[in-house]
Amino acid sequence: MSDAVEEGQAHALSGWLALPLWLAAIGNVVWAIIGPTLSGGGPPVLAVLAVPVLLFVAKGFTVLQPNMAAVFTFFGRYAGTLRQDGFFWVNPFYSRHTVSLRVHNLNSPTLKVNDRAGNPIEVAAVVVWRVADTAKATFDVQDYVTYIAIQTESAVRAVASSRWYDGDAEGRDSLRGDLEAVADTLAESIQSHVTLAGIEIVEARISHLAYAPEIAGAMLRRQQAQAVVAARAHIVEGAVSMVQLAIAQLEGEKVVELSGPDRVRLVTNLMTVLVGDSDTQPVVSVGKE
Repeated sequence: MSDAVEEGQAHALSGWLALPLWLAAIGNVVWAIIGPTLSGGGPPVLAVLAVPVLLFVAKGFTVLQPNMAAVFTFFGRYAGTLRQDGFFWVNPFYSRHTVSLRVHNLNSPTLKVNDRAGNPIEVAAVVVWRVADTAKATFDVQDYVTYIAIQTESAVRAVASSRWYDGDAEGRDSLRGDLEAVADTLAESIQSHVTLAGIEIVEARISHLAYAPEIAGAMLRRQQAQAVVAARAHIVEGAVSMVQLAIAQLEGEKVVELSGPDRVRLVTNLMTVLVGDSDTQPVVSVGKE
């Protein structure tokens, strides 16, 4: 396998300097042909032969727009890259291939992947990238646009399958909750694969994340159940604190003396009022019958 080609600077002359010289040369040749013809003589052979030569020289004039690069080859060998925008003249024997240096967006297709727990999920990503090395992008891969698309899909599958959708038992390594960490991991994974093609990953992030349709309903019910349990636990914790405060104030301020059974009935009624979903009208009995 041959060594990877590295980007180098192409030799170029300012077009605004080369153009007057070319115009002067073409003017002299045209006058050398027209002058003898007007005087009744034949045009010089050298002047006639110079016309196609000067036209071939004009092939070296090139214009580059901002954030565009021209990759030149000389009879099959890499001759350098021109990155500056403007008007230039290069060796007319050069073959030119234009490469965009602008930032591109890649939207990956929605992929069905199993997360670390084996649950099928749907995931897609958006990748922001640009060409960093024009020589590698041109010569080291067949088509760098297709290459980065395939590597992005592979990286998305690898990152999604290495984490849990909602995290492990302690909530760690979550795809849904650690979006920044997932984005960093995804960008690093893609970059490690596309450096060969001279591509720089500017940003990569998850653009779509959801459970697969076949389990989405069950997972939604599970999440709702977990939310209800968490809310209930919070309500019970608050209710217990309120009951403790109520009993402490009643007994501390000697409002009433509670026996054991009375304390049980009071606690039961207060907890029913505080924890129940519907309105209740308990009969609170604190005295002796």
